[in-house]
Amino acid sequence: MTLTSPRGLSAIAIALLLYSTALLAQDQYDSRTLEVKLRFGKGALQAINEPFVGVTRNGQVEHGLFEIRANGVSTAPLVEAASTFLDSLSSEQRIQSVFSVEDPEWRHWSNVDNGIFVRRGVSLKETSQTQRNAAMTLMQASLSARGLELSRDIMKTDQTLREINNGKFTLDEDLYYFTLMGLPSPSEPWGWQIDGHHLVINYFVLGDQVVITPTFMGGEPAVAKTGKYAGNQVLQEEQDLGLALMNALDEKQRAAATLDKVKTRNNNHGEANMDNLVLNYEGVPVSGFSDKQKDLLLELIGLFVGNLREEHAEVRMEEVATHLDDTWFAWIGATTDKAVFYYRIHSPVILIEFDHQFPVGTYRLNPEGKPTRDHIHTVVRTPNGNDYGKDLLRQHLEQHAH
Repeated sequence: MTLTSPRGLSAIAIALLLYSTALLAQDQYDSRTLEVKLRFGKGALQAINEPFVGVTRNGQVEHGLFEIRANGVSTAPLVEAASTFLDSLSSEQRIQSVFSVEDPEWRHWSNVDNGIFVRRGVSLKETSQTQRNAAMTLMQASLSARGLELSRDIMKTDQTLREINNGKFTLDEDLYYFTLMGLPSPSEPWGWQIDGHHLVINYFVLGDQVVITPTFMGGEPAVAKTGKYAGNQVLQEEQDLGLALMNALDEKQRAAATLDKVKTRNNNHGEANMDNLVLNYEGVPVSGFSDKQKDLLLELIGLFVGNLREEHAEVRMEEVATHLDDTWFAWIGATTDKAVFYYRIHSPVILIEFDHQFPVGTYRLNPEGKPTRDHIHTVVRTPNGNDYGKDLLRQHLEQHAH
């Protein structure tokens, strides 16, 4: 099977195409929505035109952190599931959803409303039942049972938002778009992406190695109290264990970890368009933690890494543990039972952010302009150039002529 990819297009050409699409569609939007749409389009254009560097502390990548190696964990189930999904697509769907593994499409993702951000790929909403089953089987093969359940629950929050806002936002539990980067292979680099409101997973595969960052997961309302999915809740363990870790620190450690005692705004740094984020270590160094505190931190990190299928999560946690004494923990906000807060876990090989955000879709239910537990954003990245598996891909391309 031969597939044509827009590999020959420059990043700026692709970004301009997307920006032009927004301009041509302006008659579909009121003036305020159009203004927001164009602002996001401009931001995406600027970001995707920057050569990829990755998240760093000072703009300089620390080299030698990631290497191509066998880890003994087969990716055959992923290859099979992705091949089945690809085979289920029509020719037209393949054209719109299959890209080169080197394509800048990897970096074109956002967590905003589908009416604001123009996504590519094929969405669950436009698939047949067979195609939908194949897409979900790919997710099942790639994620842990917990990761798959959390992903589905996040999708459900969009249905709740539709109900709360009487369909005002362009959201739907099935408006999540799948793309493939490269063709599924046991030896050549490839990957897949799901992109939609409050759920973005970038999944790179090379041999038996995988990289599942950037991953963005969020939810609003974080706990659904009404509607079709009343009782649905997301990211509560990540919230509660983060608070428990902060309160497990002694007074001196808490003071060092605290960047600000009052949370007044959205604090995440590493979301969409921030592939080249420069972010210093801040807070308290984990090297000074007790064994019990380190165990609690690893349990918290495990909640995020554990969305990955179990065998690969173990490999990733070994990598994290190797750099545990080079890890920092930072906090913004109060530490009471119902506090709103932000926390960050940052090392040479992982960046995790958790943030209580301003209400957007729940602005009728929560005080405007104040962070709320009802709206959560999390992001996980691999610093020093290996988001999207780019450092592994670089090494592979240097070793193998293409």
